[in-house]
Amino acid sequence: MDALIGTQTPDRRLTDPATAVAALERVVPELGRLRRTASSGIDWAQVERYLGVGLPSDYKLLAGTYPSLVFGDFLHVGFPPHGREKAWAEDTSDLEILAEWCQDAETTVPLRPFPAPGGLLPWATSYQGDYFLWHTREADPDEWTITVASRNGGWWHYAGGAVQFLADLVGGSVALWELPPVWPSVRAPARSRAE
Repeated sequence: MDALIGTQTPDRRLTDPATAVAALERVVPELGRLRRTASSGIDWAQVERYLGVGLPSDYKLLAGTYPSLVFGDFLHVGFPPHGREKAWAEDTSDLEILAEWCQDAETTVPLRPFPAPGGLLPWATSYQGDYFLWHTREADPDEWTITVASRNGGWWHYAGGAVQFLADLVGGSVALWELPPVWPSVRAPARSRAE
């Protein structure tokens, strides 16, 4: 039942992390009120050591600038909590769910969860059970693209980075394949055990 819908490609891929964050800030003006006054203090070397892979610069810049975020009361982008980087990196609950989804997916190119070579690594989820994933097939994390795994069974790709994807999704530049509209509102989530 799960099937690959297709790939959406932005007009121009934003390769500079600051440009991608600025694009997100333009489509979500209230984001500025959540901007940190000091760095998050996330130990990225520790996170990446425990994950076994580097992470994209745009994501790290967003995490250093803002707390975890919820867009449109739908999409949650979580970041490693300072001092709990190891626990965050070692949490495999989303990967276990993803492994089942990948096994059931009917795609011409097999999808596998990370840490398989080129595997899918979650970076955001929706409150309705959708996953937003990095496709880790490129050696340089800044070249990774996005895969969306919808709870409705559709899979699709976005040929850009995570922060540009958020800007295009909330800004309406991305077709909503199997997703509801995501309104340009933002808030910090209620504190969870991981934050």
